[in-house]
Amino acid sequence: MADTGIFRINALQTWQREAIQKAAQLLRDKFGDEPDDPLVRSAHDGLLEVLDPARRTDRLQKEMSEATRKAAADEKRDRRARERRGKERRKVDIGPPPGQANRRKGDRRKAERRNRS
Repeated sequence: MADTGIFRINALQTWQREAIQKAAQLLRDKFGDEPDDPLVRSAHDGLLEVLDPARRTDRLQKEMSEATRKAAADEKRDRRARERRGKERRKVDIGPPPGQANRRKGDRRKAERRNRS
């Protein structure tokens, strides 16, 4: 199925495809099947992604899902840390406010509400 519009990728010519395959093979021969060096590994994977664009799409989707999962876990951990109070919020017990209390002296109701016998 061919892509249309701006996302269309021109097909590689035979000599371009062969050059990319030989370069990837050279990297595998020199550094092993799975290169340990991250720079060599990214160059090798980049060459293979040029040959097979679906491989790049898979890698990007996997990276995005891992990043999303990690971000969600970090947010959850941060929220839990904020909800837990590790120490008392009030530093000093300052007591009641100064001056007289603004309460009325007596009860505000006129009579006893409950009948006591």
